[in-house]
Amino acid sequence: MRLRCTLGVDIGTSSSKGVLVDASGAVRGSATVEHEVARPRPGWVEMDGGVWWDELVTLVRTLLAGAVAGGLDVEVAAVGVSGMGPCVLLADGEDRPVRPAVLYGVDTRSTAQVTRMTKELGDARITTVGGSRLSSQAAGPKIVWVADEEPEAYARARRLFMPASWLVRHLTGAYVLDHQSASQVSPLYDLEQASWEPELWERYAPGIEAPELRWAGEVAGTVTPAAADTTGLPAGVPVVTGTIDAWSEAVSVGATRDGDLMLMYGTTMFLVATGPRTLRTPSMWTTVGVFPGSRNLAGGLATSGALTAWLAELTGAGYPELLAEAAASGPGAHGLLTLPYFAGERTPILDPDARGVVAGLTLRHTRGDLYRAALEATAFGVRHNVETMRAAGAEIERVVAVGGGTQGGLWLQVVSDVTGLVQEVPATTVGASYGAAFLAARALGDDADVDAWNPVARTVQPDPALRDRYHTLYDRYLRLYDATKGVVHELAADEAGAA
Repeated sequence: MRLRCTLGVDIGTSSSKGVLVDASGAVRGSATVEHEVARPRPGWVEMDGGVWWDELVTLVRTLLAGAVAGGLDVEVAAVGVSGMGPCVLLADGEDRPVRPAVLYGVDTRSTAQVTRMTKELGDARITTVGGSRLSSQAAGPKIVWVADEEPEAYARARRLFMPASWLVRHLTGAYVLDHQSASQVSPLYDLEQASWEPELWERYAPGIEAPELRWAGEVAGTVTPAAADTTGLPAGVPVVTGTIDAWSEAVSVGATRDGDLMLMYGTTMFLVATGPRTLRTPSMWTTVGVFPGSRNLAGGLATSGALTAWLAELTGAGYPELLAEAAASGPGAHGLLTLPYFAGERTPILDPDARGVVAGLTLRHTRGDLYRAALEATAFGVRHNVETMRAAGAEIERVVAVGGGTQGGLWLQVVSDVTGLVQEVPATTVGASYGAAFLAARALGDDADVDAWNPVARTVQPDPALRDRYHTLYDRYLRLYDATKGVVHELAADEAGAA
């Protein structure tokens, strides 16, 4: 008997993942391909977009071969995709990238374009059209950066892609972008009209064809014979319009209802709060939701897992060892306080020139103290974002944790202790690829229910005994940024000048 499955693929910052999921939500196969992004200059983070398609092919063939080796007769009924974003991959008329993709808010190269476009349009018009002020997260200024700084490349550009839409193009031939991703191509997308803003598109993306807009759960097309030959998928299989990985992760755990907040523990930390109203605040990102009628207030830390990975590489220690030492270090990390701005910072400070700071170091401190302070730093960053969201009117009633960082209990516990939030952890924390597979199942009309697919497995409760201590440390965390940013900005300017 054939096992009917959907296949989900996600292109992430440090790896790409694929899953085969049956109709009950059980993962029947998974595969991962590691990769690295390029950082050719300070503030630049980019990637060869051609790798995205190559990795999908590898993942699909690995999953199909694994199913056969495991004795499963699998029928792939639909394919879902997602990827990091908002990214800017410009391609020519033959769908050949004209340059490497400029990645999301961790790439801060478009600061001058943000300043210029804000001066030209004014914050009022930008936020009325796109919901948010321009920042390193907005894709519009990144398009303008290519036009300004690499005019020969831009002159060849005809289409705009993000990882998910690039995969859809190669699988089906469709040139589409989902509304959620499009709402982060600010200021070229009209949030309330749910459409491209034609005047601003022509002004800031001249010569580029605007992709057709679809919702993430809609079928974009079917696998072409050429794509079938390359991937091993059957021709004619439906492919669902994808979305940005953080929003696909929210789908994977059912955190898409009013009052939900998703915390994505990955290379970066992402927060997505869902509600029925458009909430605007200068320091967060206002977007449309994955599904029609929903609105999001979102934020993100530029580093989280990237910071802990850096410490692991720097010290040569494994994660289990570091976690054990961090647990032994205890709350407060023996007097250390860290700012996690090692790649600038996104929300809520929107400071691409912020840098990491470790305060309180002595010769007594150990790598376990440093690792503990890094975990606490990301937790303080989460609290800063949550408090900003609530001040803007977000009603947060339920918090769901997802992503690779949920595998270790200490990080989750530190975040709950610092923020006071109760976190639900679902049974499956595979993440965005699982959400993509769910969207594919839903598109088939199978009445897929994410609560049945992925029930809550455990909750993480804050320790009330630590509330006052972390409240004091959080106050110091906020003051440490204000006290050091002047010197840090000078250092960042020196670094940029040297580069």
